[in-house]
Amino acid sequence: MSDGPLIVQSDRTVLLEVAHPDAESARHDLAVFAGLERAPEHIHTYRITRLGLWNARAAGHTADDMLRTLDQWSRFPVPPSVSTDIRETVNRYGRLTIERDDEGQLIFKSTDRAVLAEVSRNKRIQPLLIAHPTPDIWVIDAWARGQIKQELLKIGWPAEDLAGYTPGTPHEIALDENGWALRPYQQQAVDTFRADGSGVVVLPCGAGKTLVGAGAMAATKTTTLILVTNTVSARQWRDELLKRTTLTPEEIGEYSGQVKEIKPVTIATYQILTSKRKGQYAHLDVLDALDWGLIVYDEVHLLPAPVFKLTADLQARRRLGLTATLVREDGREGDVFSLIGPKRFDAPWKEIEAQGFIAPAACYEVRVDLPADDRMEYAASADEDRYRLAATAPAKIDVVRDIIARHPGEQVLVIGQYLDQLDELSDALGAPKITGATPVDEREVLFQAFREAKVPVLIVSKVANFSVDLPDASVAIQVSGSFGSRQEEAQRLGRLLRPKSDGQTASFYTLIARDTVDQDFAQNRQRFLAEQGYSYTILDVKDLVAA
Repeated sequence: MSDGPLIVQSDRTVLLEVAHPDAESARHDLAVFAGLERAPEHIHTYRITRLGLWNARAAGHTADDMLRTLDQWSRFPVPPSVSTDIRETVNRYGRLTIERDDEGQLIFKSTDRAVLAEVSRNKRIQPLLIAHPTPDIWVIDAWARGQIKQELLKIGWPAEDLAGYTPGTPHEIALDENGWALRPYQQQAVDTFRADGSGVVVLPCGAGKTLVGAGAMAATKTTTLILVTNTVSARQWRDELLKRTTLTPEEIGEYSGQVKEIKPVTIATYQILTSKRKGQYAHLDVLDALDWGLIVYDEVHLLPAPVFKLTADLQARRRLGLTATLVREDGREGDVFSLIGPKRFDAPWKEIEAQGFIAPAACYEVRVDLPADDRMEYAASADEDRYRLAATAPAKIDVVRDIIARHPGEQVLVIGQYLDQLDELSDALGAPKITGATPVDEREVLFQAFREAKVPVLIVSKVANFSVDLPDASVAIQVSGSFGSRQEEAQRLGRLLRPKSDGQTASFYTLIARDTVDQDFAQNRQRFLAEQGYSYTILDVKDLVAA
């Protein structure tokens, strides 16, 4: 027992005293296996979940490691029930394995016959099993490799998949390390993926996830399908691969709404794969067009449900998920774990910042009072209308002007959710805007003008949340968002984290209508970033103007 910053409770919640001198070190160690639930000013609440424990175990952390963290930083003895529960939960990972027998059949086995008997009798698992040659082995139907992993996770027995992967069609890919090299954490992520064959790499925005993907491609040397969020992202991947690898333009294809190319390395958008024609997903055959040896899922936390379903059938392919956060607002983190693979590598944001590979950032929550008329309209509105009214309050426009004035000579992004609000801001600031309706070519022109500082202020909708490389952006002003989305908050801050040539600290402002649901949603949005060690300074508009 010590005077540590943690209090571990018997319901598997952990309280962190934020003001404690060891709080940052404890938070860093705790975040390996526990997730942040609430982050008010003084006491943060974490919860230890089964999925968090299994992800930590898959990344190489043992139950002893996790309990050592709790013992080291806890103010009071860890409840024995929690210690026992952690050991038993972690011990479940790997007791069931999926392998191949000498005849190449998929088999499901365990050293614990009682566990094998229990799960094989489950009504959702039993139809996936086709033979029982020995008391320790079941044969799995060939198509069911993904589905059985999903079902096992749901009943609390995650299977370790050791069945191996098809090599795919060989294709020579190498890194062209002329004047650059993978950073140590990028190389570690590639090495971990190479050893395990599938799983998720979690890196901060701006930390070079695309280079990890390129490194994985060079390591596997096979035909590769890369799935991305939008066409702008697809072209950025293409440009980066041409710059960083030995691939030529003839070897890289784009499969999107505008272009339909199948090449040894094909970059497809989630949108085109999930678009329907006559009620059918018309483009999903691209997943079977070639004998892919590797599938890369960019921004895997956004993976649409139809692609999850397809991924269940792609378990013989190596799969690499790339993301800045495993948070999914639909709660399907378990499907990422079972179908893409567990978290194999995770580099905390502040750790990468300390190494100088991403920019430091200061976060501010600016609270705006609604004028009396707007406040009455808000009070009289139906619940479903209140967030939009608060988030799009016209009073925010003048605050945006004040913030821009605080940062002369800096590149500023103004980010919002609602198109009419973005139109008003574009008119008021005389700044161009990019929304989903902006043609891809026009988006690229505006993004490039912003990079070259020809456009100092750019208004963007959520189309700029993901995979848009704007290294010179140093200020972001968030005027509205997708309700309480944690992953969106992380991605928007991420637009600022590319390192600045002058070492400048980035500034991330969120404008909140005081005493409304806008303020409530903001607290939830900030949870993931609080888990990564970022804190928000609360500013009143008067303080902002005075500063």
